[in-house]
Amino acid sequence: MEEAQKYAHPHEKHRERMRSLFLQSGLDGFSDHNVLELLLFYTIPKRDTNVTAHALIDTFGSLQGVLDAPVEELCKVKGVGMYTATFLSLMPQIAKKYSAGKLPDEISLSEPEALQGYVRSLFIGETAECAYLLSFGANGQRLGCAKVSLGTATKVQLDRRALLEAAFRTNAVQAVLTHNHPDGVAVPSSEDVACTREIANLFAGVGIRLADHIVVAGEDCFSMAANNRFKALFI
Repeated sequence: MEEAQKYAHPHEKHRERMRSLFLQSGLDGFSDHNVLELLLFYTIPKRDTNVTAHALIDTFGSLQGVLDAPVEELCKVKGVGMYTATFLSLMPQIAKKYSAGKLPDEISLSEPEALQGYVRSLFIGETAECAYLLSFGANGQRLGCAKVSLGTATKVQLDRRALLEAAFRTNAVQAVLTHNHPDGVAVPSSEDVACTREIANLFAGVGIRLADHIVVAGEDCFSMAANNRFKALFI
């Protein structure tokens, strides 16, 4: 017993305290670097992960910044290898799957809160602007969802052909366009408004009604159809 204690990992008591605290009260009271330190326990077995956690936070600014960072950038931080970088980059994608799994299978245009919850889940872990098209039948039930464009951190270009193909693939009668502002606010820009008008006209020409354009920023959503300023675009 004494021999085992002699060669025990020098940080094991600290790790056990951290794990016990998490099991007792979740992540309440954990700072960003403590959360990251806890995650690193499972990829860095024989080193003080506190130092590495602080280095990651210092490099990327926050826990969110670390988890959103590209694998190749994570690997540039001292003490972080490909295994750890891959593990960290998995976290947002797991959160996305988890959030989507908690939503109802049937999403309807008549249930705006459920629709916005579904839309928010699409953008978890996205660090660039991207756009999705949700297709709906005449009864307002969702028929499908397709990612139609991936842009940069501040801009996304919509391919008209990709939009039409996504709508035709599911025989859509109605559609909802949604895109994100990763580092901004959930308010449509003048370019967003002009694009919405163009897409509404494009769809109208083939017998599809654009029912809404929802802008997402984190937990915030902006429904253009629900805002009086933009209602005319969706008639």
